[in-house]
Amino acid sequence: MSETTELAEKLKTEGEKFASYFAGLNDDQWQAEVYTEGATWTIRNVLSHFVTSERGLVRLFEQIRQGGPGAADDFSIDRYNARQQEKTQNLTPAELLQQYKSVRADSIAWVSGLNDAELEIQGRHPWLQQTTLREMIKMLYLHNQLHYRDIKKALSTQVNE
Repeated sequence: MSETTELAEKLKTEGEKFASYFAGLNDDQWQAEVYTEGATWTIRNVLSHFVTSERGLVRLFEQIRQGGPGAADDFSIDRYNARQQEKTQNLTPAELLQQYKSVRADSIAWVSGLNDAELEIQGRHPWLQQTTLREMIKMLYLHNQLHYRDIKKALSTQVNE
C-alpha cells in the first residue's frame, strides 16, 4: 500500500469517527463551551473550525504542490479563524456536519490523487511553518484529534456541573 493511500485511509477513518460523534450530539451539547479565552467557542464553533480550516488548508496544499510557497509570512491563524467563524455563524450544526463530510471527502480525494514523491514537496504551513506535504496532511487529522480531546473535556465538565 502506498503512503498516500495510507494517509487517505487515515483521513477517511478519522473523518467517519468524527462525523458519527458529531451526529450523536444533542442541542445542549452543541452549545457546550470548549474554549473561553478570547472569543468563546462552543462545540458548534469547533466543527465550523474543522470545516473552514480544512477547506483552506487543502487549497494551500494544492498551491504548494503546484510550486507555490505556502502560507504568507504575515498570515495570522487567529484573524483567519475569526473571519471564518463570522462567515459560518448562521449555519446550523446539521449544515456544518454536512459541510464537514463534504470537505473531508474532498481532502481524501486530493490526497488519493498524489503520488508518494509529492509528499516530499515543501512549503510553509500556517502552524508547522516550513515542512513537507506529508507532515501537513498528517496535521489534518492530528489537529482534529487535539480539538476532540478538548471537546470531550468540555462535555465531561458539563455533565459534572
